[in-house]
Amino acid sequence: MFKNKLVNIMIILLVSLTLIGVVTLVLINYLSNDETVSGEPTIDEIIAHSYDTPELTTMLLSNEFAKVQFKIHVDNRRALSEISKRDFQIENIIIRELAGMKSSQLSGSEGIGNLENQLKFKINELMTEGIVVDIYTRRLIIQ
Repeated sequence: MFKNKLVNIMIILLVSLTLIGVVTLVLINYLSNDETVSGEPTIDEIIAHSYDTPELTTMLLSNEFAKVQFKIHVDNRRALSEISKRDFQIENIIIRELAGMKSSQLSGSEGIGNLENQLKFKINELMTEGIVVDIYTRRLIIQ
């Protein structure tokens, strides 16, 4: 290449360091486990971090029965583990909230949304390993 041996060694070192740097950056970007930057979880992430409550039947304040089931979406795997261990407390919160409501308060999307927000707030008070992101009503039957 060049007649000077020192220049050859410098060029080889610079090219080698540049290649090592590029390979390192590519590997870091490829292997990083960062969540999506947009903040919106994918449906697979929602399903992976969700807990299904059992179907519960309870008496409402208006002497009617309500049969409900919810899907609780949490923010991480530790929170999912915690919420599955706290299943009896979650059921208690759901039953207590429904026992204090009338069927008219549960009618319409606004009533269901209010119930979901109340449950989310109460469950988040219990959580230590994460937070409840959202609660989805799977079943709501009032008789």
